[in-house]
Amino acid sequence: MRTITVGFLGCGNIGCGVWKLLKEFEGDIGHRAEVRFEIKRILVRNIHKKRDEIVPEALLTTDPAAVTDDPEIQMVLEFMGGEEPATRYMLRALEMGKTVVTANKMALALNWHLLQAAAEKHNAGLYYEAAVCGAIPVIRTTIDSLQSNRIEEMMGIVNGTTNYILTCMSQEGKAYEDVLKEAQRLGLAEPDPTSDVEGYDAAYKLSILSSLAFHARVPFDVIYREGISNVKAVDIAYGKELGYTMKLLAIAKRRGSVIDARVHPTFIPNDHPLASVNGSFNAIFLHGHACEDMMLFGRGAGSAPTASAVVSDMLYAASRETPRHPTFHNENALAPGLRVTDDWHCSFYIRLSASDRPGVMAHITTCLGNEGISIRNLMQRDAVEGRAQIVLITHDAGECSLRKALSAIDCPDVQVESMIRVEGK
Repeated sequence: MRTITVGFLGCGNIGCGVWKLLKEFEGDIGHRAEVRFEIKRILVRNIHKKRDEIVPEALLTTDPAAVTDDPEIQMVLEFMGGEEPATRYMLRALEMGKTVVTANKMALALNWHLLQAAAEKHNAGLYYEAAVCGAIPVIRTTIDSLQSNRIEEMMGIVNGTTNYILTCMSQEGKAYEDVLKEAQRLGLAEPDPTSDVEGYDAAYKLSILSSLAFHARVPFDVIYREGISNVKAVDIAYGKELGYTMKLLAIAKRRGSVIDARVHPTFIPNDHPLASVNGSFNAIFLHGHACEDMMLFGRGAGSAPTASAVVSDMLYAASRETPRHPTFHNENALAPGLRVTDDWHCSFYIRLSASDRPGVMAHITTCLGNEGISIRNLMQRDAVEGRAQIVLITHDAGECSLRKALSAIDCPDVQVESMIRVEGK
C-alpha cells in the first residue's frame, strides 16, 4: 500500500471534517484505493484553540513553511478561505512540486490563472471539487462525464444561505431582515453576510463552473451580480400567485462567441426542477447538446459534505501518474474571441404602483410596446389610497430594452417598485 504524506493549511470546520473522515474511513480508503494518507503537519493560527476534533497538538504549527516547504509532504490541503494569504501559500506549495487540493472558491476564481500556471510549470496537481457546491460532484461531472457535450446553459442554486433565506420568506411570508437574523442566530448566515446575500459567493462559483463548462475562462469581474437584500416578501407572494418560485440563481449561457453570465434573484416556474430545491441544499441544472437537460442536487456546504469532496480529490490525485489541468487559455481575462453581453433575453416580472385613473394602463403598455415588449400575464390589486398595485410578466425581451421601457414608465402616476428576471419556462 502506498503512503502519501499530507499537510493542512488551516483546520477550521472543513479541516476538522477532513481529519475526521480520513481517520474514520481510513480502512475503506486503503481497501478501495490501496493508498494511505498520513497527516504530518497542520497550519493553524492558534495552536491551543479548542477544535471539534481531537487533533494532536504535536502536528500543529503556526509556520506556513512547515507545510509548504517540507520535502516529505507530497499533498497540501487548503482550508483557510479568503484570497490571501491562502493564494500565496498555495502558490508556494505548487512551486515546491506538491499537489494542492483546495475548497477555496474565492482564491481560485480570482487567481486561477496564477495557480494553474504554477502547477503546470512545476508538474504539480491542482484540484478543487470542494470549491463549488460541497459534496455535489459538479466539477468532476463537467470535466469528465460530460466531455462529449457542448454545454450551452447552466443555472444553479450554489449558495445555501440565500436559498435558506428565500425558502423561509416563501414558506412563512416573513421579511428578508427577519429571516436573515434568524439564519444568523442558527449559524446558517455569517455575522457579516455580505458575501452570501449580495451574490459574491455565487459569482465566484459561477466563474469556475462556466469556465469549465464553456472551455474558456470567464473571469469573476465580467459576471453581473445582484443579491437578495432588496427582495420583498410581497414580490415572492405575488410570484407564487402567478405560479413562480424565487431563487438566487447563478446563470451562464453560451451562444457561439457570446457569453451571458449573471447572478441575481430569479423567478422560475413551480414545475421547474430547481423550484423544489429548498433550505440549504444546492443544485445545478444544465443543458448539453447531446445529454440535453440534467440536474445535480445535494448538500452544498457543511463540514462533512465538503470533506467528502476534498477526500474525493485526494483519491483522484493519488490515482493519476501525471496531473490534469483544464486545456483552455487560462488568463485573468475573458478568453480571446469571446464577448460578454449585458443584453440577455428572458421574461420579466414587474411590479408597479399606479394612480387609479384613466390612461395609466395605456401609458404602461405604450412604453413597453415602444421597446417591442409584450405582456404575457397581468394582475391588478384594488387601489389603496388612490394607488393600485399592478403586476405583470412579459414575454421574452432584451435586458436593455426592458430597462429603457421601465425608465419611460416611471413618472408621478406610475412608479416601478420592482423588477425580477424570469427563467426556465
